[in-house]
Amino acid sequence: MIAIAPIVYLVIRATAGGGAQSLDVSTIWPATVRTFALAVFVAIGAIGIGVPLAVLTVRTNLPLRRIALVLGALPLVIPSYVGALALLGALGPRGLLAQALEPVGVFRLPTIDGLLGSTIVLVLFTYPYVLLLTASALRRIDPTLEQAARGMGRGSLDTFLNVTLPQIRSSVIAGALLAALYAMSDFGVVSLLRCTTLTREAFLRYDALYDPAGAAAVGLVLAALALLMVGAEQWTLRGSTVAARRRVRARDADVPLELSRGARVGATAFVTIIVFLALLLPLAILGWWAITLVGQADLLSQIIEVLPAAGNAIAVSVAAAVVCLLLALPVAALVARTGGRLPRWIESISYIGYALPGIVVGLGLVFFAIRTAPFLYQTVALVVLAYVVRLLPQAISGARSGWERVDPRFEQAARGMGRSGLDTLVRVTLPLAAPGVLTGAALVVLTAIKELPATLLLRPNGFNTPATIIWQKTNVAEYASAAVPALILIAISVLPVYVLLIRPEARSYRRST
Repeated sequence: MIAIAPIVYLVIRATAGGGAQSLDVSTIWPATVRTFALAVFVAIGAIGIGVPLAVLTVRTNLPLRRIALVLGALPLVIPSYVGALALLGALGPRGLLAQALEPVGVFRLPTIDGLLGSTIVLVLFTYPYVLLLTASALRRIDPTLEQAARGMGRGSLDTFLNVTLPQIRSSVIAGALLAALYAMSDFGVVSLLRCTTLTREAFLRYDALYDPAGAAAVGLVLAALALLMVGAEQWTLRGSTVAARRRVRARDADVPLELSRGARVGATAFVTIIVFLALLLPLAILGWWAITLVGQADLLSQIIEVLPAAGNAIAVSVAAAVVCLLLALPVAALVARTGGRLPRWIESISYIGYALPGIVVGLGLVFFAIRTAPFLYQTVALVVLAYVVRLLPQAISGARSGWERVDPRFEQAARGMGRSGLDTLVRVTLPLAAPGVLTGAALVVLTAIKELPATLLLRPNGFNTPATIIWQKTNVAEYASAAVPALILIAISVLPVYVLLIRPEARSYRRST
């Protein structure tokens, strides 16, 4: 029920306060269309980058392909609003590129804001969702099916479209859905690039226009659009369920497809361009801005200001991960061991919170705290609760995958040796399920550390995180000053990314060698 509480309170607030009647169709309709278009464009772009990268790094003899996979997925560590800030500093009308071109008579570059700019930025920082899920799916399918197809005279493209793609379709669509939902919930990028979407409209109504009922109504429109997107994904996957269940048993065979010399050059160029735009360029811009502050007294004061905020972000993110795991472990155990209807129903309901944008969850919890639990209003506990509502499915998915890896015979053997159920859980089940559980927790921490709109709405006075400091500084165009909190935010995100990506890839490499 915790997942649907924000929607319930948004409905109450919007109807009781006349928010729905106050909405101007001429304003909301364009914002709705723009939000939907942004989500669709970002999903398509993420597929266009993520799927080729996954195929190249998992299925071909691309040079240094394992390193390319890690570098291609590392933009996950950079919050999209930080990436937008860096790209504006590099490629904006008066950015570093424009300054470098001044000697040849170019004094201003075209603007990259609006729907187009927001799409470009969000594609660059959401394609890793498609990349990681597709790469994982490619590892699970039997490569001999592709070899058989090529042995029958089918070309590489024909084999991919007719043999490989049907087997990884569900993973590709799931990654595209994550990218689309991220784009719909984004607040920082669309604000920096002046693209009026429903998320930005809801925040402006609540924060600037002092219209909480109108903000709740806009939030409901956004929630309906997000749930519609989830429903569309389920409808799209109807035809792939049977195929997925009939797959040949997966194995870890590593049989790379030999690329011609020209294809290797083109593939290497493609991977290099993506990694440069999505990872190296933002880090270089942030590093350059930080270097310009060296020697200034302001640099030390900024570091001193950001370090407590970094501690706040780590504390609330870890707290959210712990609460999520406490709630997720019983659900995951019931789903994995019984497969009952009630556990699966609870699991499905929890995904509603993940489909809701952070600003919708934040607005719902604001109204909940004011009307029902005023002692929670503007407390750290409410921030943690918002993270739990949004990120519980990540913990459930990780815990369930970990639980499914545990052979029930081990538990039966332990109980047969006289160990109690609790002792078996602590000494047998949890250690074996730990990789999946730890992955879910790391994903919760990584996502919570970067959360912006819910944190802005719910944080107590004086409670900052690197994300809120970045927002405050970019709001007054102090882009260089935002580099320090941005780099610290990226630094504290390295550990969960290591758990999610680098450690599994290193383990896979050791097995293959």
